[in-house]
Formats: sequence, C-alpha cells, structure tokens
Amino acid sequence: MDDKAKNDASQLNGTHSNGVTKKRQDYLEWPEYFMAVAFLSAQRSKDPSSQVGACIVNQENKIVGIGYNGMPNGCDDDLLPWSRSADDKLDTKYPYVCHAELNAIMNKNSADVKGCTMYVALFPCNECAKLIIQAGIKDVIYLSDKYHDAPEMTASRRLLNLAGITYKQFKPKQGRIVIDFNSINHPGLKTPNDGVADGVLQHSLFENQVQSFSGTQRTDSQPALSKRRQTKAHWPSSEMALLASGRLIKRLPLLIGFAAVKNDNMEYRVVIINFSLK
Repeated sequence: MDDKAKNDASQLNGTHSNGVTKKRQDYLEWPEYFMAVAFLSAQRSKDPSSQVGACIVNQENKIVGIGYNGMPNGCDDDLLPWSRSADDKLDTKYPYVCHAELNAIMNKNSADVKGCTMYVALFPCNECAKLIIQAGIKDVIYLSDKYHDAPEMTASRRLLNLAGITYKQFKPKQGRIVIDFNSINHPGLKTPNDGVADGVLQHSLFENQVQSFSGTQRTDSQPALSKRRQTKAHWPSSEMALLASGRLIKRLPLLIGFAAVKNDNMEYRVVIINFSLK
C-alpha cells in the first residue's frame, strides 16, 4: 500500500499518520442511517414478493416509529394468501396486507408523529398517503418510484401536493451497507469462509437457498405456489444490528429486526442492507 492509500485509510478510521487521533469520517450520515433502518425493518416481512420498511423520524433526528408490510395482528398469515395475482382478487394478498407506512404510524412510540419525516423504501400508495396526511407527517423520503405511472401513485401525488407534504427521492451515497457482528471483537477482520469478501456477500450463499428463502415452493410436476417468506429477521438481535450500524438510538422493542447469514457453525455473522428493489 502506497503512502497516499495509507493516509486515506487512516483518515477514514480516525487515525492520522502524524499520530493524532481524530473522529472517523466514514460514519453513516442521518439520511443513510434512517433509510437503512427502514430497509433493515423490511427484513421482518414475510411477504415473498415485496419486503418494504418505513421509519419515522422527528425534528430532533430521533426515531419515533418503524414498520414493515405484513398481515394484521391476530390474523394467521399461514391462512391468508400471499399471491400477487389470481382469478379472484380475494385470493391475492392485496385485500389483507398492511403496508409499512401504516404499521410505522401505528407503532409510534410518541404521542403523535406531527411534523415528522417518513423514510420508506417505496413511494407511498394513495391509501398510505391518506394516513400520512391524517397523521400530520410533513415530509416523505422514498427510494424507489417503480410504480410511478400506476393510478394509485398518481392519486397519491395529488393528495400529497394538495396537503402541502413534500416528497423527494433518496439518493444513496453507497449501494449497500454491511454490518458485521464480529467487528466489535475483531475490527477489520475478514474470516475466509463466512461469505464476505471485501464487504460484499458472495452470490453462492444465496443460489442454493433462493427458492426456500423467497417463499416460492416448486416441484417438478407442480407450478410455483406463493407461500409466506421464510427468511424474516429475528427479534433478539435487532438492537445489536442498530448498534453496529454506527448510531445508537432509543430502544425500540418489537419494532425492528435483522437479516443475517449463518456460517457453518450456525453463528450469525453479517447484516447486508442493499439499497435496491427488484
């Protein structure tokens, strides 16, 4: 490594070549942090086709609500359909599923969310726009607008414009964020067989498990059937995932989760937050 590369690396981790320790420069900025929390919470979703998360933040940059898409409380999600299309609309997920925006508002840990900002993976539909307006949220930061031309999104923009709510698309400074649970004990250490190479997951980890993880079950003689997604995040380590993301927030029990990969010893190793939506 040449002197320039060493100097650049030392500035990122907070150490300078002259021996003076300064703050690290590669910490997450607020927008990346909040959108990452939204994406992290989406890993709790059991929806096999779309995992969406939302994060509500007040004027003091404190998180006051988190949610992800899923079936209503008390409704057995093994008995409700997860399909996107069917001859009868009642056999699709759409009449039943609760969107991330609704759940984030309902999960608020403050008296209200008036004047707050919502970070959400997808541009809100018209039904969610109504909730956002009624809740008093003033700003919406979204990542994807892939359904821009759908009537629901056109109606949503009309409602948000009339209510004076600003909305803008999030432009991530990095395509993905990697959280390594080993970094607290072994900073900078990359083990050879845990599926991580230079901060990027090896695709082979997913290739052999994609069908069972995505919720689609297929046999040689049967068409694909939509079932609930199996790779939802787990509750116990949710706070640890947020600690590892670079900022400490107020404890939010039963609101957030993590997406992790297990190694051969069945130990959770890393969290990947990828700012892309298929």
